[in-house]
Amino acid sequence: MNRPPEQFILVREERLLEFVQACFEKVGLEAEHAGLISRLLVNADLRGVRSHGSRNTHGYCSAFAQGQLNPRPQIRLAHENPTTAVIDGDGTLGYLPMVRAAEEAVARAKQFGLGMGLVRCIGHYGSAGHYTRICLEQNCIGLSVQGWRGEGNAHGRETKPSVAFSGNPPICFAMPAGEEPAVVLDTGTNIFGAYNYPEFADLQTRVPAAFFKSIGYIAVATLVGGALTGYTLPRGDEVEARWGAARMGGMVLAIDVAAAVDPGVFAAEADRYIRDIRETHAPLAGTDRALLPGAVEEELMARYRREGIHFGEPEQESIRAAHQQFGAPLPWD
Repeated sequence: MNRPPEQFILVREERLLEFVQACFEKVGLEAEHAGLISRLLVNADLRGVRSHGSRNTHGYCSAFAQGQLNPRPQIRLAHENPTTAVIDGDGTLGYLPMVRAAEEAVARAKQFGLGMGLVRCIGHYGSAGHYTRICLEQNCIGLSVQGWRGEGNAHGRETKPSVAFSGNPPICFAMPAGEEPAVVLDTGTNIFGAYNYPEFADLQTRVPAAFFKSIGYIAVATLVGGALTGYTLPRGDEVEARWGAARMGGMVLAIDVAAAVDPGVFAAEADRYIRDIRETHAPLAGTDRALLPGAVEEELMARYRREGIHFGEPEQESIRAAHQQFGAPLPWD
């Protein structure tokens, strides 16, 4: 899904930001809120995470326009203690409430070593890496997951779907490094989500242990990123009844490296490990370098900022649809 497109046009970062922000403002978001979402979506494009970039603008804005999400939320702190902040997203898209949760988590981690931000009553929060990178900026290890209300209920289908494909909550672990790129595992918990097709049906019997692990990751993410946020409380029922797409929760955990070890010691060991993997291991089949998660994204961001973002046909099609519906000028000539 996120392979670089073979056929593409080049789109400048600044023009794409202007386009995305204009669309969100046209459906009622305040400028600051629209700007934050735009920044994060374009960051995903810059990193080559096409599935979670600006091509989601049309769908998100349509949900706001149709009353499925709250464009003017009253985001509030619902509960807190020294290490934990629980935020009510009031039915809006997950980006702004989750950024606030990440900031709360980091502030608490800097004081107590560990900090956690939880958000309930939100819509989709996009790439989990947005929130763990906020942790990285403050030399914290970050973890983020999202959960859905009702996840796991197959709703009485005539043919029961396989438990191997019971969901795919996003998850991200981010580890700071020194001179090497940070290790950022930004992915979905369903390891085999891309293989839910008849031609791969025998995989479940060929590698069952891998499927059991995948099922476990899905369950953990669903409960930590969902149930732990309190989204099943009556408040969650109330918000979902009003804003139908706000059926989710999210969690971000920050661990201050300095609370456990000198940050320079951790960074040196992270750099050693990253270099050893790159220099002493053979690449994965079909690739030319032995890299850890996060390295390619960092390289692409530097390249796309210099050259322009490589915009494939799916991205262009979605942006054209947003242009036609919301009237913002296309971000390319």
